Amino acid sequence: MEQRVAILGSGSWATALAKLALTTQGQINWYIRRPEMIEEFKLKGKNPSYLSAAKFDVSRINFSSDINEIVANSDILILAIPSPYVKQSLTKIKRRMGRKIVISAVKGMIPEENILITDYLRDRFKMPEENIAIIAGPCHAEEIALERLSYLTIGCSKRDTAEFVSPIFQTEYCRTVTSTDVVGLEYSSVMKNIYAISAGLCQALHYGDNFQAVLISNAIQEIQRFASATCPLPRNIDASGYLGDVLVTAYSKFSRNRQFGQMIGMGYSVKAAQVEMEMVAEGYYGTLAIHEANKRVQASIPIVEAVYDILYNRMSPTIVIRELTQKLH
Repeated sequence: MEQRVAILGSGSWATALAKLALTTQGQINWYIRRPEMIEEFKLKGKNPSYLSAAKFDVSRINFSSDINEIVANSDILILAIPSPYVKQSLTKIKRRMGRKIVISAVKGMIPEENILITDYLRDRFKMPEENIAIIAGPCHAEEIALERLSYLTIGCSKRDTAEFVSPIFQTEYCRTVTSTDVVGLEYSSVMKNIYAISAGLCQALHYGDNFQAVLISNAIQEIQRFASATCPLPRNIDASGYLGDVLVTAYSKFSRNRQFGQMIGMGYSVKAAQVEMEMVAEGYYGTLAIHEANKRVQASIPIVEAVYDILYNRMSPTIVIRELTQKLH
């Protein structure tokens, strides 16, 4: 592809996607907010803060802490900024975006407004839907860094666009499939983090593998009900972009949301867990967003509501999970 590709973001997921893009592209542009991080990156040949196992040929990377410079010099923008900071970062953009393709790799929603990233991009930048795509899992950044076989789902309302951008991410160790179910995949990407928190909570509370299996099978049913209520399209909820993403996020040792849930179940406050992790657990913000969004559609999502009660109503995890066990089957 001769399109100019850019990464927006500096965390582990942004770093993993940059590794893929640099495998398939001659060079990439990369927006990193802090100039001192860029300088350290150039010196070490790797991200100084995330995925240190991933080595980079920095001579093929055009770094900049000016997001408008990166946007102006790129045709395809891969957005990999944690959801709490997306709006703050994108409001700095003064360039026209209508003809660019933006691929959201964000696993969350715009906090407070509780809207999907794709909806924000369309409304904020007056972008046509066929120029907005998403990346769904199942995929952990750490395994991309280790070059373990992984799969990504590329979603766009226009399948031609999804197929056009897919080669950016296709390497010997990463394969892609495409989908037109943007809303379903995007909501699923948000909700899977909530279920990973619930799995971590249950692990800390000494619920065993038998219950975890029931928990996650109910979780995928919740995604089906919520997605059908918000966007009633035919979809195979057993596909890897939905079920596979839930499974890897709920069970993997790399899952920061599962780790966050474990810490809450062990008695950490939300703030203490966030400080100790030093990384964003998207599920914390996603829990509030889905809870608020569900006021409109009224889908049955008892696991989400249980996690909401624990995180936002500060109810006892022991009591809430015990009550949840009576609602699952």
